[in-house]
Amino acid sequence: MGLLRRIWRHVVVFGLGVLTVWLIVDVVFRITDNRLPWILALAVTYGLAAYVILPWVIRMSLKVLHRQHVPEYTTTGDGLPGDPVNLALIGTLPQLRAAFAAIGWTEADALGIGSSWRMVKAFVFNKPYPSAPFSTLFLFGRGQDIGFQKAIDDSPRKRHHVRFWSISQSTAQDSLGTPAFWLNTDRPPADAAAIWVGAATRDTGFSLTWLSFQITHRTAKDTNAERDLIFAQLQQKQLIGPVTNYNERAELPAKRVNRYVFDGDVGVASLVN
Repeated sequence: MGLLRRIWRHVVVFGLGVLTVWLIVDVVFRITDNRLPWILALAVTYGLAAYVILPWVIRMSLKVLHRQHVPEYTTTGDGLPGDPVNLALIGTLPQLRAAFAAIGWTEADALGIGSSWRMVKAFVFNKPYPSAPFSTLFLFGRGQDIGFQKAIDDSPRKRHHVRFWSISQSTAQDSLGTPAFWLNTDRPPADAAAIWVGAATRDTGFSLTWLSFQITHRTAKDTNAERDLIFAQLQQKQLIGPVTNYNERAELPAKRVNRYVFDGDVGVASLVN
């Protein structure tokens, strides 16, 4: 019975895929091509496919497959695997901000129409934008609370960056690395000491997202190196205590997510004044 259910789910997902191709090619493009010059029709079709149709189909497919897991990576708005979770810092929000300012990192602007447009122009013309916004990734049932970055060669196309999600220190004290920790969705008070769970990666250029083909940054495969870089810079300025590695998600699938390779360790350290 379990095998039949799995086969049926994959048949449904395959059917959604066929329906999607038909909808994009035979409906959307045909309608736009009859009303617009072909180059505009192609652009409109791409926009609808990449940002409306494909994300919706992906979300529906994942619901059909009942993809429930204890995360060792963040997810995109489409429900696909995002950046691996690889570090956590314990302290208050002012401590977190002060620590990254001290090592020369800049807090990312909030994502909005204005900041997005500025980012597009900076990306196209390769002009510096030290506080460029991040796309939204999800963990603990919400988008990131804060993010920091450091440009490489003053280019908006290449940067070190990390997103953080806060979780209550009291509720997580005895459960770090267990399902109870990773499935907790409680947000701590803004002024409380918290565990800031982070996903650090390095952007290296331009790319398209997997399946939905949205424009995004290309990222370096080795996320272990980015985690270790952050800890090394914080330790050099004596801004954190000893680092403890947790790898209690070892029973989860594979240490490879999309193009990322990582060891599964979450390095944890306390911020100091």
